[in-house]
Amino acid sequence: MPLVSMNHFLPQAKQEKFAVGQFNMNNLEYVQGIIEAGKEEKSPLIFGASEGAIRYIGLNNVVALARIAADESGLPVALHLDHGSSFDVVMKCIHAGFSSVMFDGSHYPLEENIRLTKKVVEAAHAVGISVEGELGTIGGVEDDLVVADEDAQMANAQEAIHFWKETRVDALAIAVGTAHGMYKGEPKIRYDIIDEVSKQVEVPIVLHGGSGVPDEAIQKSISLGVGKINVNTENQVESTKVVRQLLEQNSEMIDPRKYLGPAREAIKEVVKMKMRLFGSSGKA
Repeated sequence: MPLVSMNHFLPQAKQEKFAVGQFNMNNLEYVQGIIEAGKEEKSPLIFGASEGAIRYIGLNNVVALARIAADESGLPVALHLDHGSSFDVVMKCIHAGFSSVMFDGSHYPLEENIRLTKKVVEAAHAVGISVEGELGTIGGVEDDLVVADEDAQMANAQEAIHFWKETRVDALAIAVGTAHGMYKGEPKIRYDIIDEVSKQVEVPIVLHGGSGVPDEAIQKSISLGVGKINVNTENQVESTKVVRQLLEQNSEMIDPRKYLGPAREAIKEVVKMKMRLFGSSGKA
C-alpha cells in the first residue's frame, strides 16, 4: 500500500496500548531487513530517516526505497524524518514524498519551540502529513546529534502538556531518561512524567533511544502511554557484529552480498523481536 502518515496507526496504538517501532534506514539492507520483519510479523512500521542518512542515501532514493517497500509489502508504513533541524529541511522532505516529519526544536526556549513547531504542523497537516515534536533534551549520540550526559535535560510534564495543547502535534517525544546509543548502565526512566503527560494529551508519547532498554521498562512505558519507540543503534550493533565476524573468518571475502546478506538477516531478527515486544505484531 502507499506510504501513510503515522495517524494511520498511532491513535490505535494509544487506545490499545501497543507501540509502533521506528527503525532507521541506513542503506538498502536496512530497508529490506526491516520490511521483511514487518511482513513476517504483520506489523505496521515507521522508516526513520535522519538528515545524515538522507545525505548518504540521497533524498529521492530514500523516498523511492520506502515507497517500493511499502507498496510490495502491503503494510501500513510511514516514512518519517527523524530529528528535522529546520523548517526548510522539513519542507524539502514533505515535497519529496515523506509521509511524516519530526521537527526537533527541543534546543530552543519553550515558546520558540512552540512557535516553530506550530509552523511545521500547519504546513504538514495541510497536506495530510503527521508531525512529531520534542520537549526536553535526550542525551547520547545518534548520527549528527550529539548531546553530552551533563547537557541532557528531562522534560517538564506541565510544559509538555502546554506544548501539545499549543501545537497539536501527532506524537510527542519527551526526554524521560532514555538516550541515543547503547547504555553503559540501566536507564532510569521517569515513568511519572510519561504517566502525567499521557493522561493529559490525546496522542502517544514517543520514546527515543529504545535500543538496549530492558524489556520490562519498555512494557511499563507502553502501558503508561508510549505509542512510538525508536530503534537504530541495536540494529547497527548486531548487523556490524555479523559483518565483522564474517570478514575476520575469511580474509578473502570480497563480495559484499556475502556479508551484507547475513547482516540484513540480523537486522530482520532484531526488528521482529522488537515488534513482538512492542505489541505491534498482528496489528497491520
